Amino acid sequence: MKKNYLNIYNNLIKLTRNKKLYLMLEKEDTFSDRLIFLFFHLAIFLKQFKSSVSPKELQDIFDFIIKQIELSIREIGYGDASINKKMKNYLNLFYSLLEKIESLDLDNIEVLTNLLKKYLNTEKNLDFYVEYFNKYRIFLTKNTLNSFTKDIINLNF
Repeated sequence: MKKNYLNIYNNLIKLTRNKKLYLMLEKEDTFSDRLIFLFFHLAIFLKQFKSSVSPKELQDIFDFIIKQIELSIREIGYGDASINKKMKNYLNLFYSLLEKIESLDLDNIEVLTNLLKKYLNTEKNLDFYVEYFNKYRIFLTKNTLNSFTKDIINLNF
């Protein structure tokens, strides 16, 4: 099952590496920016599959992805104390974002725009991001969790 989770993680990473996301941000690409985009993709992913997948399996997927993020931070070269502090901050950020995504109507363009403005810390090109994440949500509704577990899929939407 871990291999399936690795494919889910790799698919989310592939989405996060979309160069347009960073070109439209119009600021230097940082690890933190990449994590924020990963967290947006993951939060919307979890919300979409919440009704069709068991809570235990979603928790296992979440745990696996967080473990992968921790490994990435270790590869950057941070020490154990720094990793714990950074992971705590990143998890707090993710839970904050997840709570907002769970409680808000993402079909409402104004709501999604304000959410993106807050977490991306920019007012530039918000229309692009609103359209992108709406397309992503539609893409998720047309696919099953199983399609994300097989292999790296073509994520054109």
